[in-house]
Amino acid sequence: MATANINVRTDAELKARAQQIFESIGLDLSTAVNLFLKQTVRANNLPFVVGVMFAAATESAAPKRVSRRGVWKGKYSLPENFDAPLDDFKEYM
Repeated sequence: MATANINVRTDAELKARAQQIFESIGLDLSTAVNLFLKQTVRANNLPFVVGVMFAAATESAAPKRVSRRGVWKGKYSLPENFDAPLDDFKEYM
């Protein structure tokens, strides 16, 4: 397999912190980047969810959670008997 070089500019502190994490799990930066690329190809998308979890806080209000229900709509459903496994434990509650 032929190899290709990728040149990426990033913040020096970010790179150093990421390298520490990768080294702690036995990876070097090149292997971690290749892992990310392989997972991206496998998922045919980013291998993680990107989005805003909280709306920006104003001076007078605390941050509010942003609804993300639409992200999962149609992808997952709960079975009709979702609570059935808990029925066995109701006598102990």
